Parts: sequence; structure tokens; C-alpha cells
Amino acid sequence: MKGTNLGEFEELLLLVVLILQEEAYMLRIKDEIKNQVDRSISMGALHTTLARLEQKDFLKSEMGGATNERGGRRKRIYELTADGKAALNEVKEMRASLWNQVPAVDLKFSHA
Repeated sequence: MKGTNLGEFEELLLLVVLILQEEAYMLRIKDEIKNQVDRSISMGALHTTLARLEQKDFLKSEMGGATNERGGRRKRIYELTADGKAALNEVKEMRASLWNQVPAVDLKFSHA
């Protein structure tokens, strides 16, 4: 698997695509990120990152059917590849391992 390092935003996008499944198209991904993590992103940043994830072979995309609500235009639907799922799993395991090593007393943060 090439380029297995994931940035935080890349990880977030892969997770959202995995959650949305067949509804994983740009506008829906953008809305889901806003709803799930209260983070506004530009369409340009989203497009660039999705393209980069496709280049890393973590995502694949295909054009969906035309819809009346979009004036007959088609949507590009994104889907995780096996490499994308493996990269997410690797990040999840690494984070879990690190969190499991944090002493419980250090998790009690105070707001001064």
C-alpha cells in the first residue's frame, strides 16, 4: 500500500465516505462533515483531498445516474478501496494503542 500516512483531514474524509456509503458525493460529504464535527470546509479543499485520496488508492469514484434535483447532472460517488479500509484500520489501531497507554489520572483534565 503506497502512501499509508493519513493526515487528520484525510482520515476524517475516509470515515465520512465510509459512513455515507452510496450517498458519498461531494456536497453530502461536505454537509456531513459540518454536521458531525462542526467543521466548515471549502469545495476546493474537499475536491483536492478527495483527488489525493484517489491517487493514494484509498478511494475510487464513479459517476452516478442523472437526477432531476440536479437538473439532469450526475454526481461523482466515492467509495473506499481495500487499501483505504486498511489505512483507516491501521490509524484506528495506532490511536487505540496510544490511548490505552495514557494513565487514567491524566485523562481528568481541568478547565482553569
